[in-house]
Amino acid sequence: MTLSEKIKSREAVISVIGLGYVGLPLAVVFAEAGFPVVGIETDSAKVDSVNQGISYVADVPSGTLSRLSRGSSPVGATGSSSALDGRGGSLWATTDYSALSEADVALICVPTPLGKTKDPDVSYIVSAAEDISRRLHCDMLIVLESTSYPGTTEEIVLPVLQQAQGRHYEVGKDFFLAFSPERVDPGRVDWTISNTPKVIGGQTPSCRDMCVALYESIVQQVVPVSSPRAAEMVKLLENTFRATNIGLVNEISIICDRLGIDVWEVIEAAKTKPFGFMPFYPGPGLGGHCLPVDPQFLAWKLKNLNYTARFIQLADEINNGMPLYWVNKVQDSLNLVEKALRGSDILVLGVTYKRDTADTRESPSLDIIDLLLAKGARVDYHDPYARELETESYQLSSIADSELKDKLDQADCVLIVTDHSSYDWDQVSRLGSLVVDTRNALGVASRQTAEVVVEG
Repeated sequence: MTLSEKIKSREAVISVIGLGYVGLPLAVVFAEAGFPVVGIETDSAKVDSVNQGISYVADVPSGTLSRLSRGSSPVGATGSSSALDGRGGSLWATTDYSALSEADVALICVPTPLGKTKDPDVSYIVSAAEDISRRLHCDMLIVLESTSYPGTTEEIVLPVLQQAQGRHYEVGKDFFLAFSPERVDPGRVDWTISNTPKVIGGQTPSCRDMCVALYESIVQQVVPVSSPRAAEMVKLLENTFRATNIGLVNEISIICDRLGIDVWEVIEAAKTKPFGFMPFYPGPGLGGHCLPVDPQFLAWKLKNLNYTARFIQLADEINNGMPLYWVNKVQDSLNLVEKALRGSDILVLGVTYKRDTADTRESPSLDIIDLLLAKGARVDYHDPYARELETESYQLSSIADSELKDKLDQADCVLIVTDHSSYDWDQVSRLGSLVVDTRNALGVASRQTAEVVVEG
């Protein structure tokens, strides 16, 4: 049976390498569509959770995972025949990469962090490609979903696969290769994997067609582009667009502050224009895995081509400066009531990078707290989604929910960093003697929650 026939009949074995916030939801969607799915993950704790049907990703309910999970499986080094054959609509996980030998499709969903000098770290992609190459077989489809710079699929993944097992495999004939960027927005229920259009760039036309056939089985719309390089650029354009516009509106907020103008009033009025304007909102800075990181892939690539991505550089400078801007606002506000920042009790409300999620990756709150501590403030925080914070500089625990009311009343300053919907903003306003609001949470009534809001 050919790969096309296996995909059409939902008998193709799907392997997902990396079971994080991208890989696990993707594995679940394929399993729900009737495919047998194996997740490959180096973290044994995550593997155990998946096989026990216990989710560690907010967007995947444990009930759904439990219904799909098959528990542990002998597939891999100890399995002489595929335990997945004829077992469609199931999901299991393993740390054993030998499971790739029985897979028809390998989806790479590994991290792509930046180094300290903002150089892309593609070591996880290289490692995944090498693991696949050791088990590569004819009529196998490999798709990279991890975000990286334009050229990654062709320059890094392809050469490794072409020389797999000491022989030359021909892409588009012996195996298929494509890039399809993840478009996950953690915490959203209106746009999911199934109804978010899927961009696909194949290394050859046959690669593109095979990848389109695969994703058409789980998403409502696929968007083919000419090459993996074009698909990689699509992802970077999307997040660079957001990051630069957030940088613009953050600078506008600083300008309005200097001019004595309410930036939120300005945005609300500007967005009544039915064309030529899209509202973005200022905040404490950029957070999450994508926005602070993805534009830097493009900036790094262009630097190697002797070109400076000036918009990206400037937006990065502005967005990275927002934590210090808000710490200075706290200091200035305390000065107005004749208090020094050093020795003052500061209560930070919300530390995750966006409302109603548990994700603290790259959250500006981490830098804000670090700066406050460095200036001698006494810092407590509360977040219903993030009970522990640990960085290179400090380790803190969220105050208990039962203590929040008293802390609001006792703090010298309350700093709103993340506007979780569970907070009682009337209570915050009433009890806080001094409140610095980075999100306009206290004026949230003027914003309709049903609107599309793009924030840092």
